[in-house]
Amino acid sequence: MAFKEFIIRSYESQSDRDQVENLERRCKVGPSESVLDTMGDPICRIRNSPMYMMLVAELDNELVGVIQGSIKVVTVHPPKDLAKVGYVLGLRVAPHIRRKGIGSSLVQRLEEWFTSNDVDYAYVATEKDNHASVTLFMNKFGYTKFRTPVILVNPVNHHSFRISSNIEIARLKVEKAESLYRRFMGSTEFFPKDIENILRNKLSLGTWVAYFKDENNSWGDFGSNGHVPCSWAMLSVWNSGEIFKLRLGKAPFSCLLFTKSWRLINKIFPCLKFPTFPNFFNPFGFYFMYGVYQEGAFSGKLVSALCQFVHNMAAKSKGDNCKIIVTEVGEQDELNHHIPHWKLLSCPDLWCIKALKNEGTNTFCELTNTPPRALFVDPREV
Repeated sequence: MAFKEFIIRSYESQSDRDQVENLERRCKVGPSESVLDTMGDPICRIRNSPMYMMLVAELDNELVGVIQGSIKVVTVHPPKDLAKVGYVLGLRVAPHIRRKGIGSSLVQRLEEWFTSNDVDYAYVATEKDNHASVTLFMNKFGYTKFRTPVILVNPVNHHSFRISSNIEIARLKVEKAESLYRRFMGSTEFFPKDIENILRNKLSLGTWVAYFKDENNSWGDFGSNGHVPCSWAMLSVWNSGEIFKLRLGKAPFSCLLFTKSWRLINKIFPCLKFPTFPNFFNPFGFYFMYGVYQEGAFSGKLVSALCQFVHNMAAKSKGDNCKIIVTEVGEQDELNHHIPHWKLLSCPDLWCIKALKNEGTNTFCELTNTPPRALFVDPREV
C-alpha cells in the first residue's frame, strides 16, 4: 500500500489546538518519558520570543507532526559579535507514522523560514541519549556539536533554608539589572540583544544580587557609578510553570525506590520533620534560574545563598505548584559546584549548530572549535 502524501502548513490556533495537544501527550520526551502540558496554548514555549513560527504536518485531516522555531539576535564568538540565530524546538511526529520523512520535511521547512529571515545560524538542543534526534540533525542536516551544558534540577521541599546572617540579598530594579547584565555578561555566548524584554516579561519574577554585609556595601550603591563588591553574585527567575506543566511518565528505579523509602520514613518518624519529596507523576510547574553570574573569591557562597532564596520563594508559592528549580550551565562552569542540585534528577544537554550562510564559514569554525566560555541560556527557550 502506497504512503499517502502529507502537507506542511502553518499552525492555526483555532482549528489545530486540540490535535496538537493530543499529539504532545502521545509523544514522550527524554529518558524519563516526560509529558508536556501546554494548558491550552501549544505555542506557549515560543510566544515570548521576538519572532516565532509553528508548523504542522497533516495527513488525511490528521495532524501527525509539529515543529516550532524562534529567531533572535545574540552575542557569538569572538566577543561582542552579534548574529541572528534560529532555535529549533518541539519536533514531534506521531508514533505510528515515523520514519516516513515527516520530521525531515518539518526541519527543512523551518530552516527555509530561517533563511528567508536572514538567520546566520540555526541551533537545536536535545538530549545526548536521544539517538533519533541526534542522527536527524547531525547526520542528515549537517548540524555540528556546539556545547554540552548541564541541566541542574533541585526539588522544592516545604521547608525553608536559613540564609547566613552576613549575606545581604537585594532585588534589583529592571533598569539596574539590565545594566549589570550588559556590563558583565554582554559578551557571553548567546547573550540576547533584547535582554530588557526578558527582564520586563511578566514571567520574569525578578533579579536578585547577593553580597557580604561586612564589605560596607549598601543596596542603594550596588552597581552605581560602576561600583560592585569584591565578591558578589546575581541571578533572575523565570516562572515556567505559568505557561506549561510537566509530568514524568516514568522514572529511574533508584528514584522510585528513594521516593517510597523517603515517604515511609516520614510516616514512621513524623517528629523528625524530614523535607518531603515531590510527586513528579502529577503535572507540576517549575522555576528556571537564568543569568546566573558570580565574581570574586567567595562568590560561590553567594550563589548558593541566592539558590536557597529562590527555593524559599518557590516553597511559598503554592498556587504555582512549583516542584523543582531548574538551571542550565556550561559543562565546565564553576557554577556547577555552587548550585544545589540532585544528580539523580539532573542530566547533560547537547547543543548542535549549523551555519546557514556560506560567508560565515571561518567564524563558524571558530565558534565550534573554541573552548566553551560562559553560556547564557534564554528562559524563553526552555
